[in-house]
Amino acid sequence: MMSQSSSGPAASDAAPLPSVTVRLPDGVTQTHPGHTTSMDIATGISEGLARAVVAADVNGKVIDADRPLGEIAAELGAGGNDADKPSDGELDLRLLTNRDQEALDVLRHSAAHVMARAVMRLYDGVSLAFGPTTEGGFYYDFDLDVPVREEDFPKIEAEMKKIIKEKEPFERFVLDRDEARKLCDDLDQDLKVEHIDTGLSEHSTVSFYRQGEFVDLCRGPHIPDAGKIKAIKLMSVAGSHWKGDVKNRPLQRLYGTAFFDKKELKQYLHQLEEAKRRDHRVLGKQHGLFAINPDEVGQGLCLWLPKGARVRVTLEDFLRKELLQRGYDPVYSPHIGRVELYETSGHFPYYRDSQFAPLFGTEVGGLLDAWSNRLEDGSLDKDGEDKLMAAVEALGVELPEYKLSMKVDDKRRVLHDWQLANERYLLKPMNCPHHCHIFKAQARSYRQLPLRLFEFGTVYRHEQTGELNGMLRVRGLTQDDAHIFCTSDQVEEEFRATIELTKFVLQSVGLDDYRVQLSLRDPDSSKYVGSEEQWDAAEGALRGVLEQSGMNFNEEPGEAAFYGPKADFMVRDCIGRSWQLGTVQLDYNLPERFKLEYNGTDNQPHRPVMIHRAPFGSLERFTGMLIEHFAGAFPMWLSPEQVRVLPLSDKSLEYAVAVAKQLDEAGLKVTVDSTGGKVQAKIRNAQLDLVNYMAVVGPKEAETGQIALRDRIDGDLGSMPTAEAIARLTEEVKQRTVRQAVKADA
Repeated sequence: MMSQSSSGPAASDAAPLPSVTVRLPDGVTQTHPGHTTSMDIATGISEGLARAVVAADVNGKVIDADRPLGEIAAELGAGGNDADKPSDGELDLRLLTNRDQEALDVLRHSAAHVMARAVMRLYDGVSLAFGPTTEGGFYYDFDLDVPVREEDFPKIEAEMKKIIKEKEPFERFVLDRDEARKLCDDLDQDLKVEHIDTGLSEHSTVSFYRQGEFVDLCRGPHIPDAGKIKAIKLMSVAGSHWKGDVKNRPLQRLYGTAFFDKKELKQYLHQLEEAKRRDHRVLGKQHGLFAINPDEVGQGLCLWLPKGARVRVTLEDFLRKELLQRGYDPVYSPHIGRVELYETSGHFPYYRDSQFAPLFGTEVGGLLDAWSNRLEDGSLDKDGEDKLMAAVEALGVELPEYKLSMKVDDKRRVLHDWQLANERYLLKPMNCPHHCHIFKAQARSYRQLPLRLFEFGTVYRHEQTGELNGMLRVRGLTQDDAHIFCTSDQVEEEFRATIELTKFVLQSVGLDDYRVQLSLRDPDSSKYVGSEEQWDAAEGALRGVLEQSGMNFNEEPGEAAFYGPKADFMVRDCIGRSWQLGTVQLDYNLPERFKLEYNGTDNQPHRPVMIHRAPFGSLERFTGMLIEHFAGAFPMWLSPEQVRVLPLSDKSLEYAVAVAKQLDEAGLKVTVDSTGGKVQAKIRNAQLDLVNYMAVVGPKEAETGQIALRDRIDGDLGSMPTAEAIARLTEEVKQRTVRQAVKADA
């Protein structure tokens, strides 16, 4: 928003801030007046550090480097009693420089403001929405009459560079809601006015940031000045809607990225180009791995073609063998279940928006389900209610208890009671409720625990169309799901074993670069189920195991599943991208919901603890990720075509088939190229098809019982007896080496 005269309250009007005690990362504590900023402390350490500081982390909250620490202490509830007395609570202060990821996020948020300012300079009548950061950069949503196109990027970037060159500071000020609303209204920023009226209705004051003539409603934080931005680039433009709701005003979303260093930007752009080359959707089609036909089969429903299915079967067989050796029992469960099953588990209605609609035996069932949803979201007016009631009555169903004068909750209860009396089924969104009933199907003793159940179970999620992405985001997915039922005393050992299993699986496919994200609950959120004591116990157990293991992990409050904390493996692929793959989740909640019991040593019933784990996550996502990681060139043990036999001519075809039979009997995935043409062309085709080895055979090889073996990477390995080649190749499969995939990338 443009502003010429707006200003925040004068510093002299503010009450004196209480002093604060600050603890630095090295353990040193300092007491400072409340008006002291993080930048002041950095300056006190060294001028060089002050120049490098971008922002600060205070008790886990990232703030502007020039915010008074007394003000932050008051916000965090750690303020002192008066200006002359140190704070009872200490502030943990960490100064953020360009080496910290949090600092890059602050830089990019500031870059979004710079971009918005440039757009407002270049276009008339711009209405601003929001400009958050993303994993790889930032975006800003605009409402303007003129469409922005990629050919406009150079002039916008040029204007952004002018702004950056001026090195103007980002200045924060606070207004009460009425003043803030008037300011936004005066500046013709109707979207901001609406946000103050609705999204910020519970806030008595709101914050703004000014940079030169540009003012934006924003909670921050920001870099000290725009000069910190050393590299910036606009990436793309797309359509969006106000607050992400398609019913709201359409907007234009402009994406960009920013870095502290031009080399980092260059490296990032190279990574994007490499990612395009490795796009699993392109490689999947090119090499016949999978297909998705949205028009006839359905969006997000993956068809595994023979080659892709071979990769999947190999992964399943590998993990199945490992699980059986580790004491797991296989189970199977149906693809649908009664809605009540998922109501008990909490998946319905917690994840209602991401599930397919319930299946009913009668037309009225679907009608009542839609009726219930409209009551819940408030979209049903009296006229619509009358029409629904008439439609239901026309289908021969009476709801005598339903009255138009009833409260909404009572109306929903009547509809729900009817639904309970009639069978409703749901496409299975999760396997865990079924496994709970498998546990419950028989009497259990403590002597049988831990009970480890596993299933390659297909589940269904109604993901939004715009979120679907090849195999990485689908609507039908098969999880390598397992649930461990154990006693409280067994939790840590079982959790440790699942962590070790996940590490083993990732290392087997050459994924050694990973960290663990410990996802915890947000204490201020009401979406979680279970007692506080259960959550504390669960989080403490997971944290303890990760600390003892010495693994690299970080904690993320608010990222837990609704039923318990989890440890997610965040894996970096060979071009540096991060993927969330294996997961382990601890659950005290579902055993309580399903009233699961085992007979304890005291001959009394006890609740088991439940551990959810899936090293792959889903076979679709895991395979899609491997396609991109290996650029389609799977290591020998995973390859869908390990050896291709190439006869020199039709005269050698019979021997080629015989060799292929020997390779096949040894367990190798082999094909024969029986096409005509020169062997050089056959070799080239095999190379392009990413076949690991080629066995060239001619009259000489047929006479001596040998093959001329070629490695896709190393080339000609010479002639050798077929038995020797088989021993060599089967040993490589047995060792699960990723040698070729790594070489291919190099």
